[in-house]
Amino acid sequence: MVFWHLGGTVALARYTFRDDRMDLRFLVLGGLLPDLVDTPFGLAAYGTLESVRLFAHSLVFAALVMVAVLILTRRGRPRKRWMPLAVGLLLHLLLDAMWADPETLWWPFLGLTFSAAGPASAVSYVGDIVSDWRVWALEALGLAYLYGLGRRARLGDLAVRREFLATGRIHAPIDRS
Repeated sequence: MVFWHLGGTVALARYTFRDDRMDLRFLVLGGLLPDLVDTPFGLAAYGTLESVRLFAHSLVFAALVMVAVLILTRRGRPRKRWMPLAVGLLLHLLLDAMWADPETLWWPFLGLTFSAAGPASAVSYVGDIVSDWRVWALEALGLAYLYGLGRRARLGDLAVRREFLATGRIHAPIDRS
């Protein structure tokens, strides 16, 4: 799920932290990173692993990224720029309801195996995902949020879009009430 993670991550971060200056580029990278890392390996080795949620869907991975950000950046702008990456990772785990897959979430503390996805093959796993109406509903919800945010931020304007791509910031005020 792409739009669910993009829209959900941005919405949760914006309304939790209320930081208009957060670099959304790093936030959305963190929000997509577990799937970008795990899905190719999970699909390639599905017969053995029986899951596409692997190491990058664990709290250990999120903690390692957070520690790396803290160690490799100094206080101030560099850290403020990179910390949304770790926040996005944690929000991905929340949006994936990883508490329902404790073997993966708490890997390796509950063992070295990951929670099995269920279907017998990668093809049937993908088929189940594509045919699940809940997946489409969540994707639509994420896309609707992003569309509304993009309109409020005037991302249809080329200069505004270029500024966003250069800074990671948008000009869409966050309701402070």
